[in-house]
Amino acid sequence: MINTAKKGFTLVELLIVIAILGVLATAVTIVLNPAELLAQARDGQRMSDLDTMRTAVATYVAQTTAALNMDAATNGAGGACTVGTAGPFTTALCVTNVVRTTAGAGWVDVNFDGLPGGSPVAVLPLDPSQTANYFYAYKGNNTTVSPNYTFKLAARLESVKFRGKMTTDGGVQNTCTGSFVDQGVPGSSCYYEVGTGMAL
Repeated sequence: MINTAKKGFTLVELLIVIAILGVLATAVTIVLNPAELLAQARDGQRMSDLDTMRTAVATYVAQTTAALNMDAATNGAGGACTVGTAGPFTTALCVTNVVRTTAGAGWVDVNFDGLPGGSPVAVLPLDPSQTANYFYAYKGNNTTVSPNYTFKLAARLESVKFRGKMTTDGGVQNTCTGSFVDQGVPGSSCYYEVGTGMAL
């Protein structure tokens, strides 16, 4: 007797497997929450940008022998914010500045181009969202009395995973409550801060 049984999968069986994989892929996407993953990616960029700028300003302080210009002559005593004027600083409203030059007059008003070997950054970064709630800010202090040549860089973090860093970064803007929180946005006095002058 000859065995005539076919080997392999039928079209119906393949379609059933594809449908099951589609359902599983949809379920995984819903569980992983793509909005949170995108927010985490933007927060990673924010923390990386601030760390890069902190290193650049610290390099400027360490390598410049002339009188330092870190107190944002272009931006005034209130520092600079890349969006709006309500920033993370204790003294005054910030000046809106989105200039990205490294030769001074940018939102980080430091002449990085004057360093030996040139600027450590090609261009000043901007926040990935660049909105009223998510932006970068800078303020420097070039007085020659203690604490001298200090600075602070700040941004808001949006993801659930990284939001807690704004209350534990050692900065003074760590009140993460208020009307924004109900909408998934940190409070108006809640920022991720880095630098050497956290009280600025």
